[in-house]
Amino acid sequence: MLLSDINKTKKCFQIGNFVFQADYPDMITPPKNFLLFELKTNGTGQIDYFYHISCQDFKQCPEISALAEQTPIAVREDLLVYHNGTKEARLIRARGNETYYAFYKEISDTETNIIVNISQLELFSLDTVFSSLFALERRMFFKQGLILHCAYLEYNNKAILFSAPSGVGKSTQASLWEKYKNGTVINGDRALLLCNQNKWNAYGWPVCGSSEICRNTSLPIQAIVMLSQGKTNEICLLSAMQAFTMIYSQITINGWNQNAAAETMNLIEELINKVPVYHLSCTISKEAVDLLEKML
Repeated sequence: MLLSDINKTKKCFQIGNFVFQADYPDMITPPKNFLLFELKTNGTGQIDYFYHISCQDFKQCPEISALAEQTPIAVREDLLVYHNGTKEARLIRARGNETYYAFYKEISDTETNIIVNISQLELFSLDTVFSSLFALERRMFFKQGLILHCAYLEYNNKAILFSAPSGVGKSTQASLWEKYKNGTVINGDRALLLCNQNKWNAYGWPVCGSSEICRNTSLPIQAIVMLSQGKTNEICLLSAMQAFTMIYSQITINGWNQNAAAETMNLIEELINKVPVYHLSCTISKEAVDLLEKML
């Protein structure tokens, strides 16, 4: 038994329609954003998945050493992915860091073992790092969910999702709606999209980027707004092809998984058939807000 296994905490969480249990050493404290999704009724109801987290020195871990003899199916700056039949294993590190902070290995259709590098414990206060342990984008594929890079705004009890590449001004436009229209930003960087009873809803997500705005709230989606910066404010309803292309570029996809990529494309098609998608070329102004509100 590892030292880190002696004193463990067990908690249940729910993100969208995915309910999971994680047991982890007391030396790890989940970030506050992640704890917003904690279920207080541990041990009751249906649990979809179980994660078992332990801490170990990677230099003394046989499973890590054994990976040197395997060829990864995907190589990224922050991630190596390995296949064992239908199961995945991952080595995860921060961008720009040579040391891997976690080893993720699926052991069944409902369980994953995770080994955290004990030398990297200080990283786990970051919501991006802690959330990466759970391969949530992979789990959402099995739940037919889409993770959209967007600022998620509540307005009149509905969700408006502002999406664009980083730096365009998603959070800025959402904050203008708080200022001028009494809207509320739910998340400044991500939203989970799920279809329930033929209606698409947005859900909170435990990672919120530099906005630091994270709430656990679900709302029906009124519109998705693809943003670009402009000298004037102009808006148009996108065609299905335009909407598909723009949304696809902002969805989290495991490109090495062909089934997941194909299913994601099907889900995007279903989404744009139900939810209007606009393009807003805009300035940082009340005029941009008024223009979009009129269109909605």
